[in-house]
Amino acid sequence: MALEKTLAEIRGQLRIRSLLARQCLAEFLGVFVLMLLTLGAAAQAVTSGETKGNFFTMFLAGSLAVTIGIYVAGNVSGAHLNPAFSLAVSLLGRFPWAKLPIYWLVQLLSSFCASGATYVLYYDALQNYTGGNLTVTGPKETASIFATYPAPYLSLNNGFLDQVLGTGMLIVGLLAILDRRNKGVPAGLEPVAAGLLVLVIGLSMGANCGFPINPARDLGPRLFTYVAGWGPEVFSAGNGWWWVPVVAPLVGSILGTAAYHLLVALHHPDDSEPAQNLECAQN
Repeated sequence: MALEKTLAEIRGQLRIRSLLARQCLAEFLGVFVLMLLTLGAAAQAVTSGETKGNFFTMFLAGSLAVTIGIYVAGNVSGAHLNPAFSLAVSLLGRFPWAKLPIYWLVQLLSSFCASGATYVLYYDALQNYTGGNLTVTGPKETASIFATYPAPYLSLNNGFLDQVLGTGMLIVGLLAILDRRNKGVPAGLEPVAAGLLVLVIGLSMGANCGFPINPARDLGPRLFTYVAGWGPEVFSAGNGWWWVPVVAPLVGSILGTAAYHLLVALHHPDDSEPAQNLECAQN
């Protein structure tokens, strides 16, 4: 009894009562889990010369990481995990605008920290693979483990469009998954559906630049590689590619939110209206 009482007192002293603080801590952990698993899969594939992973294992791990990240933080912070989604729910009035920059900062900081954890975890593998020469381009480049870079053929304009469309599809899919007045997803399985959505986006839109579709997922690791030894080339490579996966997903978020709301959500019948029968809906 004395031990239980002591533990209860310790828990009471450690428990954070500020809602915003709890949300930030949960969001930080959710993003950290997402990024560590995503970047770890990339590091494993690259440093093994793709003998222990390939593009599919990287895409699959990233998608499953989304599912786990949402389960980690979902009921506390909402598990946005992505500034583009935070923007979308703010536009819809489901998230306070005052919290938006705070969430963005937490997501960026968590991505940076997860990049550091991945670097430490695969430090020996990186040194063995590169011989200690951390490069952004070339046959032994390793910067793409952390941030995304465009394929050699990809222009900035096409890359921008790629990220607008990819993020737009992400937002449309997420809003549909969360729309209880649409087909809906069984309670508790929303993270699984979100992970499958990310996987199909990667498998269909991942060739051009690795489908970052998340500003924090790209900028946080890029900042880490800048300070960890890869240098300023992480910002100049790909004709100054770095800003595209930061800005374009936000544009895609706005367009995806508008598309789903204007084409689907806005036209849901009022509760007082009789629902269309299935036969009419199929005609």
